Amino acid sequence: QVQVAESGGGLVQTGGSLNLSCTASGFTFDDYAMGWFRQTPGKEREGVASIDSDGSIRYADSVKGRFTISRDNADEKIVYLQMNSLEPEDTAMYLCAGSSVVDRNRPLSQYQYNYWGKGTQVTVSS
Repeated sequence: QVQVAESGGGLVQTGGSLNLSCTASGFTFDDYAMGWFRQTPGKEREGVASIDSDGSIRYADSVKGRFTISRDNADEKIVYLQMNSLEPEDTAMYLCAGSSVVDRNRPLSQYQYNYWGKGTQVTVSS
């Protein structure tokens, strides 16, 4: 049974930091690209960062230099999203997803990911 679960969200002030975690099971984690997405009501889901099975990383322009994605393929199948210098515009539900095959020209497209978690809320106060 596939399970993807996010944690680490919360309320933080502008300029603060959060470290999100995503645990995954039920599929061959090492062979999957993993991505972080965010969604706010009325807006399309936005790709934030992705990390492929070979470690290739891509960031959305809006988070470059502030967010860092990493993965642990060892005993604990975890993907992290370290978020620094948070801004009110970063407020959203953050979701983690896995993909067995990612078009490297569009690694932040939600349509390429087939396993999704339920999300963790991040709220940045001004």
